[in-house]
Amino acid sequence: MQIGSIIAIYFVVWWLCLFMVLPFKVHNQIDEGRVVPGTEPGAPALLRLWPKLLATTILACVLTALVFWGLSNPTLREYWS
Repeated sequence: MQIGSIIAIYFVVWWLCLFMVLPFKVHNQIDEGRVVPGTEPGAPALLRLWPKLLATTILACVLTALVFWGLSNPTLREYWS
């Protein structure tokens, strides 16, 4: 498989993982009891984006490896064809 295809698949898997990871451990401003004037009360009180990006990257690496393992597995290739 060409490097461009690998990067494209990883990119798509990474974005899907990001949207799965974003809601974890989110406390909104109403839950915290501190609503900043002029903001949406349901907005996160503390975003904690860097740990989520790290978790997304690790999860995307694992899932991309599983996708490529599935694509190269002879038993699965025989089943799919």
